[in-house]
Amino acid sequence: MSGSNPEMSVVIPFLDEMPNLRELVPRLEHFFASLGVCAEVIFVDDGSTDGGFEYLLAQAHRGYDARFVKLSRNFGTHSALRAGILHARADRVVNIYADHQDPPELIRSLRARLDEGYDIVYAVRAKVASGKLERMFSRIYARLIRTLVFKDYPPGGFDIVMFNGKVKAELNLFPEPDSSIFLQIVTFGFRQGTVSYERQGRGAGTSKWTLAKKVKLLIDSVLSFSYVPIRMVSISGLVLAAVGLCWAVAILARALVFRDLVPGWPSLIAILMIGFGATNFALGIVAEYLWRTLNAARRRPIFIVDRVVDRP
Repeated sequence: MSGSNPEMSVVIPFLDEMPNLRELVPRLEHFFASLGVCAEVIFVDDGSTDGGFEYLLAQAHRGYDARFVKLSRNFGTHSALRAGILHARADRVVNIYADHQDPPELIRSLRARLDEGYDIVYAVRAKVASGKLERMFSRIYARLIRTLVFKDYPPGGFDIVMFNGKVKAELNLFPEPDSSIFLQIVTFGFRQGTVSYERQGRGAGTSKWTLAKKVKLLIDSVLSFSYVPIRMVSISGLVLAAVGLCWAVAILARALVFRDLVPGWPSLIAILMIGFGATNFALGIVAEYLWRTLNAARRRPIFIVDRVVDRP
């Protein structure tokens, strides 16, 4: 079913996924025909160069309203998701991907869970059909996030989520650059639920989620949602200052008792350690304020939309 007031918006970001798009469109048509709800699908082109955007424009897209958002260049998956959410007309929003690892049928379970009164429902991966390196990175990422950011973060991680209009409004009101949209959603609070599913293998092509992008996501997630890195600077300053003070007491006692130290260098080392420790401690305090100021003041665009095309 399609119409002017969709019940849900499905955001699908993609980057050079032409082989998978050919299978995705009929799969979406079949799914929404069986779901029987008024829905829109928002395809967000995150800088593709393989003609995927033009291919999607040429398709019929039966059973749902289609909206096509083309970004001016590649901004990254999380920015593409934010662009899709901003252009979503429905209050209920969910995301999936074009690589077929997360089937559209998952939307049915998420929708049913949201109907129970939850504001946020995320799909937790019970099993990941991927290589050892990706599984290892997912475990490391989830453990660090649970330790440093949010203790209730799912151990297996997630990147599929459905939420209602309250969450959508907050995301559009507070877009965060160099951040994780999923961590932002989780830390909103509200009432949250989960569904479990087994992630499938990738359809065709190779993943654009490179190791460099994974490392960047990890750094962005920790720096954007945790004070631990900055506080480690302050702690290291205190430790160095304490060690320097102990060293100064030790060399003073040795000089008074044994009188066997060469004059000059012990006191110099003690002064340097105390000085560097105090300096690091001061820098840590200043960095606390700079970090907050920078995070609030920078207003660089998270994404730039080239054009939007609607296909009812």
